[in-house]
Amino acid sequence: MSSGPPAVVGRARRARRSPPADSRRGVAAGLAVVILLFGAAVALQVYRDRAFPRPEPTVEELYLASGDTARRLALSYQALLADVYWIRAVQYFGRTRLEGSARPSYDLLYPLLDITTSLDPAFNIAYRFGAIFLSEGYPLGPGRPDQAVALLDKGFRHNRHKWQYLYDKAFVYYWWYRDPEAAARWFGEAAEVPGSPEWMPGLAAFMLSQSTDRQRARVLWEQIYRGSEHEYMQKNAEHRLRQLDAMDVMDRLDALLDRYERETGSRPSNWAPLVTRGWLRGVPLDPTGVPFAIDPVDRRAAVSRDSALFPLPTALAPDRLAGEGAPGTRNGAGR
Repeated sequence: MSSGPPAVVGRARRARRSPPADSRRGVAAGLAVVILLFGAAVALQVYRDRAFPRPEPTVEELYLASGDTARRLALSYQALLADVYWIRAVQYFGRTRLEGSARPSYDLLYPLLDITTSLDPAFNIAYRFGAIFLSEGYPLGPGRPDQAVALLDKGFRHNRHKWQYLYDKAFVYYWWYRDPEAAARWFGEAAEVPGSPEWMPGLAAFMLSQSTDRQRARVLWEQIYRGSEHEYMQKNAEHRLRQLDAMDVMDRLDALLDRYERETGSRPSNWAPLVTRGWLRGVPLDPTGVPFAIDPVDRRAAVSRDSALFPLPTALAPDRLAGEGAPGTRNGAGR
């Protein structure tokens, strides 16, 4: 049954699909108002940012300076709160190290670690990793081996079966204090702890041998790399071993530079003359694949500032000027 003439039906449908002109004008006006308000909001935000700049980030504070106080307040949640403080210590160290400040401050690192280990005196990772963080040379770390030793002493007081703390303490004395006699003494103390590895007395004797510092360092880092149960410590040992490898190569490169100077009376500023003479196959690369540099001041081989191995540990490289990473030293050669 037909509902009406086709023409009438078509006009009715078109009428339903086409909104009235007044409605279209209303929608357009609404869109214009929205665009106007959005633009005004952007302008207001720009004005606010200029007139009222955001304050600088607040200096991080530590409201509980005493580990014993934190332990009493934690009640039955000591282990949980220890985890919280340990995470905060790791974040604080990493953030301070990466923020790029000319003079970074690590003042809160030891208090954070002290509170962590007071809340949980058996927190093994906090003692061992914390000692690594504390002893790391400034500005990549606080450069406080004394605090590292204090933390490890605290760990051993609470955990007399942990020979690892005495081992780490011996390493701090050797690597950061350059005191092989003290290192030998603490390796010997570690050897007396029941359950310590059988090679520990050998390390004590090795510290007192006639080996060079670099040879001693290699033995220690290889032992850590093979025996560590933590990936971070293995990677750190691998990094140090690569630095030692780089220094060995630098010695050989310096010998070639000395030979060139004897034969020509001058010292090259790049590796091209040595390559031309066939002494090198190409520009020498450090263990990370970055070209070695020639220091512009003393014209000796150096790791580049672009290398992950920079800066090298100062005391293990011969003929190095004082100051780790200082411009003009083998440790701080330009690009």
